[in-house]
Amino acid sequence: MLLVSEPVLGEDEKAALSAVIESGWVTMGDRVRDFEQAFARMHEAEDSVAVGSCTAALHLILHALGIGPGDEVLVPSLTFVATANSVLYVGARPVFVDIGSAEVPLMSLDDAEAKCTSRTKAVILVHFAGYLAHRDAWQSFARRKGLLLIEDAAHAPGMPDVGTYGEAAAFSFYGNKNMTTAEGGAIIARSRTLRETIRSARAHGMTSGTRQRLTNRRPDYDVTILGFNYRMDELRAALGLAQLKKLPQWNDTRRRLSTSYRQLFAEQCPSVMVPFEAPWPSAHHIMPVVLPPGTIRQRVIDRLRKRGIQTTVHYPPVHRLTFYRDLYPETTLSRTEDFARHELTLPLHPGMTTSDVERVVTALAAALAADYPVGAVA
Repeated sequence: MLLVSEPVLGEDEKAALSAVIESGWVTMGDRVRDFEQAFARMHEAEDSVAVGSCTAALHLILHALGIGPGDEVLVPSLTFVATANSVLYVGARPVFVDIGSAEVPLMSLDDAEAKCTSRTKAVILVHFAGYLAHRDAWQSFARRKGLLLIEDAAHAPGMPDVGTYGEAAAFSFYGNKNMTTAEGGAIIARSRTLRETIRSARAHGMTSGTRQRLTNRRPDYDVTILGFNYRMDELRAALGLAQLKKLPQWNDTRRRLSTSYRQLFAEQCPSVMVPFEAPWPSAHHIMPVVLPPGTIRQRVIDRLRKRGIQTTVHYPPVHRLTFYRDLYPETTLSRTEDFARHELTLPLHPGMTTSDVERVVTALAAALAADYPVGAVA
């Protein structure tokens, strides 16, 4: 089966994990700190904070910024549910914003403006599929409205300018991301004070960690703020250090494969629309396409699976998931809903070759042709 996403794991990762096990220290320690500094350097940031997941990162950012009950946060519905969940975690209300269009399925500035109220305190931008939102436009909007700007950069590690939009950015290292630590995340924050608040809150608000107490030979500590157990461990940090070295090369491979997809679709399958005009700054996390109107998507999925090709959907709109539909039954987002009905995510990862891309495009063309005679699809 040609998978939608597949982590690249090899001898470097095995050696890194073995070294941690041999050291006898597996909880948060020196490797976590090394990873934080290396991740920050890659993004030309002063520092970063490693955490247990991107969800934890988003929660910590909102918590440290003081977002809470009575506040509203603008979020896209075309995202993973964690983006909205993190807003509920701090007691605030997520306000769902439509995408701009199927061609550019990022959060709409116009709809965001229309949904601002006196209670709106922040906006979470999602760099969907690894394609970066327009920084200047969103910074101008945030300044004009007095909003805190946060990036959900789960899809965009290693990209220039990521982490520079606003107050902070959250990254994901889940198993299907551009680089992985199995589970894990990181935060880049502009303010040192904000970073240190986040750093403290990820570990129960304690004034010292286990490693520090061992080094300093003092067993005492204090708790100064409300905190959580959102730490990264040494095993994941070791994986991250090994993966981080390869991230630029992997992102370039993703870019080349995405270019091949676009060229082959134009030649063999022009009825399939590929969002975002090239060249759009992107980490090319996933390969989303929009199927022709009238296509029964499940048939296409089934036909591709029979040919050994996995596909998936990014994403079921968050506001249409049962939990959120029950919370906000009046929410409708026509462009997001229409995009979600027709979107299909195709395989894209560094383990693929251009021959794999050709196989996918040929199979998709055949799957569509089974329903539409030659020339019937405009």
